[in-house]
Amino acid sequence: MKKKISIVSSAFNEQDNVSPLYQAVKAEMAKWADKYDYEQIILDNASTDNTLSVLRQLAAQDKRLKVIANARNFGHIRSPYYGILQAYGDAVIYLASDLQDPPELISAFLAGWEEGFPVVLGQKEQSFENKLFFAVRKLYYWLLNLVNDSGAELVANCTGFGLFDKSVVDTLRRLADPYPYLRGLVCELGYAKKLISFKQPVRKSGFTKNNFYTLYDNAMIGFTNHSKVPLRLAALGGFALGLTSFLLACVYLLLKLCFWDKFPMGTAPILLAVLFFASVQLVFLGILGEYIGAILTQVLRRPLVVEKERINFDK
Repeated sequence: MKKKISIVSSAFNEQDNVSPLYQAVKAEMAKWADKYDYEQIILDNASTDNTLSVLRQLAAQDKRLKVIANARNFGHIRSPYYGILQAYGDAVIYLASDLQDPPELISAFLAGWEEGFPVVLGQKEQSFENKLFFAVRKLYYWLLNLVNDSGAELVANCTGFGLFDKSVVDTLRRLADPYPYLRGLVCELGYAKKLISFKQPVRKSGFTKNNFYTLYDNAMIGFTNHSKVPLRLAALGGFALGLTSFLLACVYLLLKLCFWDKFPMGTAPILLAVLFFASVQLVFLGILGEYIGAILTQVLRRPLVVEKERINFDK
């Protein structure tokens, strides 16, 4: 009996990309037809264009294409992860629906899996995207690994694009994380990994759904999930600033006593000091707030996704 490969994607307003994605996956899996059966699962994140209509048409022609229509847009973190958990193949491959994760790497992932690696990840070594964005991403991963105290080294420039063995996906199901950081979880679980380098192509159609908030959200999840260092830096910074303030106050008092008539107190230094320490306090409160928000998300235990409809799934 052939093993089954599940290929998962999540889409939001990708009406011009889902059909080329389907065709590319179909062509790639045709190379492995003698060894594997496959299914393709695409989650529609309540698209406001014709994405779901296109998926319906494709699914009507091919029962291997399965579609999950979400009740609303559950975002770029929860929806892809939920799709992976709905896949029950012997291996699960995740790739983005915008074709910036090249489907041509599916064969390389399967080859790595056959070598015995339970996790095979695509790693962006170069990109046709804005060079500044790519440099910022490299800086982010460097900082994240610098403060990482989880005991697991996080792989830079891996977004979750890759293959995960059934055993890995079963472990992810048991975690039941309501707001997961997939790329970090995979590294923290400690499964053997193989990295496949690739150059990320430009988006062929449509516009990226990422903005400052989504990128910031992703970055903060990485920090709060894998490091307590920001909290400890805030505490140490508070002690250091407190000590500095005390020493400056002593120096200021000493100068005033020695040069009473020539050393005016002035309001400018006081105002600057107040504004500086107020801004530092707000930064520290923001760091604390990120961790409290992460705790609140875990405590609420809200579902990853609420489905509206399933197409081509067995009842």
